[in-house]
Amino acid sequence: MLDHLITHFYLPKNKRLKSGEVPVYCRITLNGNRATFSTGIYVYEDCWNAKIKQVHPTDASAHLVNPRLFKIQEKVQQTYFKLESLNKEITAATLVDNLLNRKKKEEKARSLFALFENHNKKVKSLVPAEYAPGTYERYCTSLKHIRDFVKIKYKANDYALVDVNHEFITEFDYYLRATRKCNNNSTVKYLKNFKKIIRIALANNWIEKDPFVNYKNKLEKVDRGYLTVDELNKLCQKHFTIIRLELVKDLFVFQCFTGLAYVDTQKLTEEHLVKDENGIMWIRTRRKKTDIAINIPLLPKAAEIINRYKGSIKNGQLLPKLSNQKMNAYLKEIADLCGIEKNLSSHLARHTFATVVTLANGVSIESVSKMLGHTNLNTTKIYARMLDSRVLEEMQLLTKKLQDK
Repeated sequence: MLDHLITHFYLPKNKRLKSGEVPVYCRITLNGNRATFSTGIYVYEDCWNAKIKQVHPTDASAHLVNPRLFKIQEKVQQTYFKLESLNKEITAATLVDNLLNRKKKEEKARSLFALFENHNKKVKSLVPAEYAPGTYERYCTSLKHIRDFVKIKYKANDYALVDVNHEFITEFDYYLRATRKCNNNSTVKYLKNFKKIIRIALANNWIEKDPFVNYKNKLEKVDRGYLTVDELNKLCQKHFTIIRLELVKDLFVFQCFTGLAYVDTQKLTEEHLVKDENGIMWIRTRRKKTDIAINIPLLPKAAEIINRYKGSIKNGQLLPKLSNQKMNAYLKEIADLCGIEKNLSSHLARHTFATVVTLANGVSIESVSKMLGHTNLNTTKIYARMLDSRVLEEMQLLTKKLQDK
C-alpha cells in the first residue's frame, strides 16, 4: 500500500511574498486522494529545480533546504507506518493531520472530568456486586482533588484529556503533597486511581502517549500497629459500666481473636458458624473486600463474645450492629480509659490477630494468610514481624541444643 503514497514538493506561485520568496508546499497523494500543507520553508523561484523537486544542488542554500525536505519526506513515511500499526484508517487528510499533530474538534473537546465521572458512575452501579462502597468513594475523592487542582493551577473548570501530560502529572503530585498535605502513600493511591482513567483513554485511542510513562512513585512500607500481649489482656479484662463502651470493646476484641475486618463481623449470622466432624466450631464466610472464602477456627474468647449476645439480636445476627465511624470514635475513649497509648482501630485489631494471637504463637504464615483471606502471601508477610518474646524463645531453644552437644 505504501507504493501508492507519493510525496511531492512544489512552489505555489500565487503565494509569492513581496521579498520574492515562495513557500515550499508538500502534496501527499495516497490512493488517488490528495492533501497539501506548507513546509514552512521559503526559497527563491530561480533556485528551485521543478524536475527534481528541490533546490538546485549547486545553489548556496541547497545544503540547508534539501536535507529539510528529505526529513519531511521521511517523516511522512514514518507517520504512515505508525497509523498502519495502530490499525487506523489512513487517508491523505488523516496522514497530514497526524503529521502536523492536528486534533479533531471532538478530540480537543473530550473532557478529562467527563471521562472520570463516567467511570465513577459505572463503578457505583457495580457496588456491592464487584466493588466495595469504599472503592467508589476513593474514586470520587480522586476526581474532587483533580477538579480542585485544575481550578487552582489552570484557573479552569474543565480540562481537555489530550492536554494531560507529564507536567500535569508531576504538578498534581506536588499539589497533593504540598497543598492537600497528603502523605506519600495517600498521594500514590490517588495517582493510581487517576492512572486507571488514563489507561481507559489509551485503550480507546483518545490519547496517543501515556503521560505516566516517566512518572515514578512507590508505596512506603508502613509499620502496622498492633496490641502487645499485655495491652490485649488489659483490654480483655476491663469491664465498662457504660453499655456502649462494653459493646464496642467486645466487637474489637472479637476482631483481635478472629482477624475479621469490621465489615465482615457485621454480616456474620448463625449460618456462618459450622461445626466439623471433630466437634470444632469454625467461622466460614467470604471477605467482602475480595470475595475470598475464609475459614477460621473459633477461639474460646471469640466464642465467649458470641455467646454473650446470643438470642438478643434479631435476624440471626451474631453480633450487634454499629457504624464503623462510631466504632472508631468510641475506641479512642476506650484506649484512654485502659491507658493504651495507641490509636485503636478496626485495622489494628486485624493486625493484632495476625501478629500477637497467631504468628507469635507458632501458627504458620501460610495458615494466617488463609484465615485473613489474603490472595498473596507477600501481603501477609507485612504482619510477620518477629516479636522479642518469640526471638528469646527460639534463642533459648538454640542455647539448649548447643549445650546438649
